[in-house]
Amino acid sequence: MPGITVIGGGTGLSVLLRGIKNISDKELTAIVSVADDGGSSGILREDLGMLPPGDIRSCLLALASEEEGMREILAYRFSGGRLDGQNVGNLLIAAASEIYGGFQKGLERVSDILKVRGKVVPVCPEKMVLCAELDNGNIVVGESQIPRVALREGSAIRDVFLESGACRISDGARKAIREADIVIIGPGSLYTSIIPNFLTDGLAQELSRSEAMKFFIGNVMTQPGETDGMSVADHVRVLTRYAEGVRIQCVLANNVRLPEDVLRKYTEDGAAQLLPTDEDRDYLAAAGIELVEGAFIESFKGYIRHDAARVAEAISCRFRQK
Repeated sequence: MPGITVIGGGTGLSVLLRGIKNISDKELTAIVSVADDGGSSGILREDLGMLPPGDIRSCLLALASEEEGMREILAYRFSGGRLDGQNVGNLLIAAASEIYGGFQKGLERVSDILKVRGKVVPVCPEKMVLCAELDNGNIVVGESQIPRVALREGSAIRDVFLESGACRISDGARKAIREADIVIIGPGSLYTSIIPNFLTDGLAQELSRSEAMKFFIGNVMTQPGETDGMSVADHVRVLTRYAEGVRIQCVLANNVRLPEDVLRKYTEDGAAQLLPTDEDRDYLAAAGIELVEGAFIESFKGYIRHDAARVAEAISCRFRQK
C-alpha cells in the first residue's frame, strides 16, 4: 500500500482526508498551510503568537479514530459572550502547545488523544503573512482579506507572496514528501490555501526531486474574488507557476453538471461550476498531464463538495496502473 502525503488547506483538504485515509495502511501525512488569519484562528494567532490552528484542527478531526461525540465537541464554536466565535478544538491545540512546549509537540499530543490515523504538520514552523498584488496594482495584506478586496475592487489576483519573504519548510513536511509514494495537491482555494505552501523555501524543491506520483485535485467551483472565470487548465497553469520544477502526472476533475436548483445559491454569489472543456483537455495532453474525469462531487446538507471516497478510489486505481 502506498504512503500518501496531501498538501493544501481549508475545508476541501479535510473533506478529502476522510476518503484518502481508507486507501492505505501506510503513513498518511497532511501538510497544511498556516497563512490563515481570519476568525478563531486569527484571534489566537494574534493573541498568543501561535500558528493558526483552524485548518490543522479540521484535518486532525478528519483523520481521528476517536468516537463521534468527541469530534462533535471539538468542532463546536461558541456563540455569544467573551468566547464568541472561538472553536473548542482550536483552544485545545492552543492549550496543548503551551503545556507541552511548542506547537508541533502540542499537535502530537492532541493527535494521540484523538487517535489520529497519520500525521498533520504545518508547512512551515514560522508565521506566514500572505499578501497579494492585484491587477490594478494594489497590494492586499492578509489571507482573509485577499478575495474580499479583489472582489470589491473588481480586480483579479496577479501574484501572491509572503510579507517577510519565503519561510523554511518544516522538518515534518520535508520528511513527509521524501517518504511519499503518492503526493496529492488540493483541493482548496487556489491562491489562499494551496499556493501559500509553495511560497515556503524548500517545498517545491523537495517535490521536484520526489519520485512519488503527483496528483492535482481540481476544485468543484470557482471562488469569487479568487478564481473568477478560471478554467481547469488555468488552475494548473497557476500551480505550475509557483511549483517550479514539479511535474504533475494526473489532474482529477469532476465532469458531472449539477442541476440548476443546486447551483443557484452558488451562482447568486458569483461562483460557477468548474467543468473540464476540450481546451482543458488539449492543454493538459500537450503538457503530458493525464486528465482523469469522473463523478467526483456530492451534495451534503445543501453544500457541494468532493466525493472523497470516489476521489480516493480514482487515485488508488491510477496508482496501481502506473
